[in-house]
Amino acid sequence: MADLENITQPVKAQLLHTQSLYDKILSHEDDLLGTILAHVRARRGKMMRPILVLLSAMEAGDINAVTYDVALSLELFHNASLLHDDVVDESNERRGKKSVNAQYGNKLAVLVGDYILSLALKQSVKTRKMHIVNRISELGILLSEGEVNQQASIRNEGVSMDDYYRIIKHKTAELFSACGELGAYSAGASDDAVATAKRLGEIIGMCFQIRDDIFDYYHDDAIGKPTGNDMLEGKLTLPVIYALNSNADPKAHANAAKVKGGTATQEDIQWLIEFAKTNGGIDYAYSVMDDYRTEARQILSAYTNVPVREALQQYVDFVIDRNK
Repeated sequence: MADLENITQPVKAQLLHTQSLYDKILSHEDDLLGTILAHVRARRGKMMRPILVLLSAMEAGDINAVTYDVALSLELFHNASLLHDDVVDESNERRGKKSVNAQYGNKLAVLVGDYILSLALKQSVKTRKMHIVNRISELGILLSEGEVNQQASIRNEGVSMDDYYRIIKHKTAELFSACGELGAYSAGASDDAVATAKRLGEIIGMCFQIRDDIFDYYHDDAIGKPTGNDMLEGKLTLPVIYALNSNADPKAHANAAKVKGGTATQEDIQWLIEFAKTNGGIDYAYSVMDDYRTEARQILSAYTNVPVREALQQYVDFVIDRNK
């Protein structure tokens, strides 16, 4: 499996600088706000999005002040969305720690999420580039649309593959897409190179969400959510959607209807999970990611910075093959 240390090697010093700036921004003298922001900092993830920004910029040219502002803005935006997601999904854990809403309540989680989102927008303004400000502002619209569409999908009786792809494109892939696009843009890349980096980011984002959805079909305490949690929330993801569309089993479709109606029991959900596995759902999800991996490698074959190209190839592999 690809190693994160190797992936970050070309931008190791720049990533450490980004992390330092991120920690400084997410600090506050106020006792309560400062405590909650410290809680957010303590659960900092792998910073996959800033890594993509930095690598995309390095392929295009030199990492500069605008690149750092973009990386920080997008990471702040991402973390603000996580606080809001945890409230919407009523999640009690995030990255193995108590979620902000579980620790401090929904009101403060929403307010601090709004605060971090405002920090993200402020950071984008520091670039003094309207394209960057517009793109990051647009993300708020797209991610919100994705969440609303997901809630609408739960209420719909049908099980649509197109709906699933549209939702995850807005919910997850758009943010990765912006990382590739704005990273390249910050370093002065050509319009074609910016478009290529944007597509690479979208591919990574689609794979990231599909892999994340696969986790829900297996029990692993390290992942931070119980098996079948998506279905408990009324969500049907790619493996089971494929299995349902490939098999007319009445019980499967009845259980899927229960999931969407919020009446499914744990037994119904476990039955549906096994149904998805035995009817090729997991294999199909991996095949979709492998097709994306092939496209990503074709894109990267034209990259001229060899260390960056190799790092991004490993980045794609890491996203698809990761265990948590």
